[in-house]
Amino acid sequence: MQHRIAQATVTLRRPDGAPLADTEVVVEQTRHAFAFGNIGFDFIGYANGETTATPDSPFGGAGPELGERLAELYFDLFNATTLPFYWGGFEPERGKPDTARLLRTAQWFAEHGVLVKGHPLVWHTVAADWLRDLSVEEIEAAQRARIQRDVTDFRGVVDVWDAINEVVIMPVFTNEERMNGITKLALDKGRIAMIRMAFEEARAANPNATLLLNDFDMSSAYECLIEGVLEAGIQIDALGLQSHMHQGYWGEEKTLRVLERFSRYGLPIHFTESTLLSGHLMPPEIKDLNDYQIPSWPSTPEGEARQADEMVRHYRTLVSHPSVQAITYWGLSDEGAWLGAPVGFVRADGSPKPSYEALRDVVKGEWWLAPTTLHTDAQGRVPVRGFLGDYRVTAGGTTAAFTLDAAGETAAEVTLS
Repeated sequence: MQHRIAQATVTLRRPDGAPLADTEVVVEQTRHAFAFGNIGFDFIGYANGETTATPDSPFGGAGPELGERLAELYFDLFNATTLPFYWGGFEPERGKPDTARLLRTAQWFAEHGVLVKGHPLVWHTVAADWLRDLSVEEIEAAQRARIQRDVTDFRGVVDVWDAINEVVIMPVFTNEERMNGITKLALDKGRIAMIRMAFEEARAANPNATLLLNDFDMSSAYECLIEGVLEAGIQIDALGLQSHMHQGYWGEEKTLRVLERFSRYGLPIHFTESTLLSGHLMPPEIKDLNDYQIPSWPSTPEGEARQADEMVRHYRTLVSHPSVQAITYWGLSDEGAWLGAPVGFVRADGSPKPSYEALRDVVKGEWWLAPTTLHTDAQGRVPVRGFLGDYRVTAGGTTAAFTLDAAGETAAEVTLS
């Protein structure tokens, strides 16, 4: 973990520049540099003041009280979020995107100090139905325009995007009868050209955006695709690796093997979609997780204990690797979870599972500097050891902020005014 920790000498100064010598001060962490994320789908209705149930806000039927409780749990642990921009849901009718609601939701998260990512700009699943009636040329034009519009409209609030999702399977995802506009376009253009289109259009709309290539396929096929993209000169800012563990925890050895394979490209790694179950596991013979449809998938006491243990192990493994910059968990609550699986940190009734407290004890306990009283020396210096991120120092009712952004021995200066 040393690559995450700064050993800082912080010099505190008065407004006139003189050292704040021989003074008691309180130093505390306010934010991790590492992105501990979760999806924010549940909060779209809540952030927009809606009080009735919608597909995006499962808390709605129980009223805003549950939404407030879920938000409290969210902000106490997570500092990053992913919002849904699935084209078929975002713009079911051409020319009428759900921009206002999503923008207000993104702003609500940003106001709470949460980094916002959009997911995804291009994907063959949940494609807009109206694309089916267009020619390949018209589909491409519409897709390019969609990327330009949404990246521009959300610039400054959403500056991180899954530019394109699950390209390995994209051209061969479905048969002719179920062909949609994006699979048709992918068959015509090919994988590399699809990726170039997504990244170049998004980059042009927001040159400062962080753009990810994201996939669930951890086989050599994804490695070959990455190599082809890099050889083609396409700039990727980070690699997205999915880890939906509905069939069981990968374990430390497998996770580290995956990290070593994908870290060789020298790109930051985001674990974009992680899940661990607190109920029975999906049978191992299921090839496509979407094929497992059951009427009820309950969380159990035994499963919750297992989930808590595996959650902490999973996060420790990922944070231990220097290439990993972000982890996004795919669901705060069991209510509305993908496939109805008990993946959440919170039960459907809003009560936290053991996994929530277990992870919080690590992220906001072991990896966090709580308010700590220190004493400056004659030069106004105090030693601060902590995980990279933002900090606050208070002395005599005056507060100032500073950032630890480099691991190892470092220094910072703070003027209290």
